[in-house]
Amino acid sequence: MLALQGLTPVQLERVMPELTADEARRVISQVHRGEDPRTPNSGVRRTSREAVARIASVPRLEVHATRRSQLDPFVKYALGTADGHRLETVRIPLERAGRFSVCVSSQVGCALACAFCATGRMGLQRNLETWEIVEQVRVVRRDLDRKSERVHGVVFQGMGEPMANLDRVLAAIEVMNDPSALAIDARAITVCTSGLPAGIRRLGREAPKVRLGISIGSALASARRRLMPIERSHALDEVLEAAAEHAKLTGLAPLWAVTLLAGVNDDVAQALALADRVADFRMRTGRSPRLSIIPYNAIGPSESGERDPFERTTDEREEAFRAALRERGVFTHKRYSGGADVDAACGQLAARG
Repeated sequence: MLALQGLTPVQLERVMPELTADEARRVISQVHRGEDPRTPNSGVRRTSREAVARIASVPRLEVHATRRSQLDPFVKYALGTADGHRLETVRIPLERAGRFSVCVSSQVGCALACAFCATGRMGLQRNLETWEIVEQVRVVRRDLDRKSERVHGVVFQGMGEPMANLDRVLAAIEVMNDPSALAIDARAITVCTSGLPAGIRRLGREAPKVRLGISIGSALASARRRLMPIERSHALDEVLEAAAEHAKLTGLAPLWAVTLLAGVNDDVAQALALADRVADFRMRTGRSPRLSIIPYNAIGPSESGERDPFERTTDEREEAFRAALRERGVFTHKRYSGGADVDAACGQLAARG
């Protein structure tokens, strides 16, 4: 059956021509308000209601656990699919009270195996369907006080590589942005990638208001290969060339994220190499990437018993890294990565509940 929360009104009307455009909007709007469009008081004709009931439903992801951080207002949701897979979603508080962003997963597991990410240890189990991506936002919305709280934005930085499931990610973004559905401003949606150039270019063409985030890992190829195996097939030069095209097409500066790891990518030479990358990008596009420094969040021992492969860099080395960038005219911000006590912080999602 069709999952109604994974469709826009235009898509619903296309697959169900017996519905008028107004009825399609009503059905999708009622679905996202938690109402049943198949009831007599829905404002939809009986024949249309019956057609919807025959071929469509509103499936749900099972909420296995809701873990609220004791350190900050982050909340992690452990969700289950109908075929027995587990995924995780995080509710992120924003500066303005009552507003939240939702960190959604696009896949169960991930094939890219970034060394500092717990999801990479899982391997890829399957892509998520459009409705399963949208439903993560709906799960968070149901947990809010509708009078004083709302979902303001979405970041595709949960489990999986969004660019490797881009058909469904783009379809989910359409639903999120549609005024009859979730009505989230496209400018408040960010898609993050480890570096798939074709996906970056397509995102710019098909969703030009959506922001792009890139996990840099290291500006030096040898270190990046150790941290991110994707460097062997898509070198950072190639990734940043696609990102430059994206910036010129959309007018949006990308977010570059670097997770600092003690003794791996946190020295001054790494910082200077990163500054060179920023300067080159600025020269080619006229825009400076927003550079985010992320503290490493422990991912714990692997299932085979191997200890955590990395340690968080010291405050002194982090400040020296930032100082080297500042001296080259590159300014950074330190991303607060909350929810570490419930394994909800950057890099920690691994469907452990």
